[in-house]
Amino acid sequence: MVVLPVLFLLGSLFLCNPVQAQSDTILMLKQAALNWKGALTCEKSDCNCTFNQQRGCCCAARDMLQLEEDILERMTFLWHDISTLKGRVQSLTDKVKVAFKATMDPNIALMVPGSTERCFGPFNINIPVPFNSVLLNSGNGYNPSLGIFTAPFPGVYVFSFTTYSSVGENGRLYHKVQLMKNGKRGASVWENNREDTEDSATQVVALEMQRGDQVYLDLTSGRKLCTNLQYNVFTGYILYPYIAA
Repeated sequence: MVVLPVLFLLGSLFLCNPVQAQSDTILMLKQAALNWKGALTCEKSDCNCTFNQQRGCCCAARDMLQLEEDILERMTFLWHDISTLKGRVQSLTDKVKVAFKATMDPNIALMVPGSTERCFGPFNINIPVPFNSVLLNSGNGYNPSLGIFTAPFPGVYVFSFTTYSSVGENGRLYHKVQLMKNGKRGASVWENNREDTEDSATQVVALEMQRGDQVYLDLTSGRKLCTNLQYNVFTGYILYPYIAA
């Protein structure tokens, strides 16, 4: 009695795919499965249907087909949602392209009385650094006349600035440049020594900005930037905007 269940299972396995019985062995398995009178190993299996209407009659075939259709339907909905989201993100980001890069014009340097240095400064008050040589101004948020960036969109922005200065052999490096947001200091670099004749430093900061907020670089009173002013660079870009729900 063990043989018949085995024959039945083997017959079902052969016939779960569209296989044409060509050999005596397959015909024997088919006949043994059809003649089986005991309980079927799979209640949903119909041997006669399996041999005559092979598609969808094997054990769990209908369940598998239904599962396949459900997965395909879910994938279709998921693809639609992804395409919709992609279109929405693109439509939003296409309108939010903000980046700028500017350097100082070396021609604004003036001869410092009593020395051979040409410098921007010193001044008796803090003064915005004029980065008026614009290399990039996507979104037109940067005003080269004032050296001020005004945020056109709310979001998180990244700003960086490089401060460079060079003096003569007996000169003194003496500068302090501050990144200001709405008049409040956000970061700074400074130098005060007679050991180096040139030096540079870079700061990178991420700031939360509302529309209309302003950022600029400020040279502290009494300090100066000298020689090759074009090495002083001010850049910024929007990292991501705040999108209203």
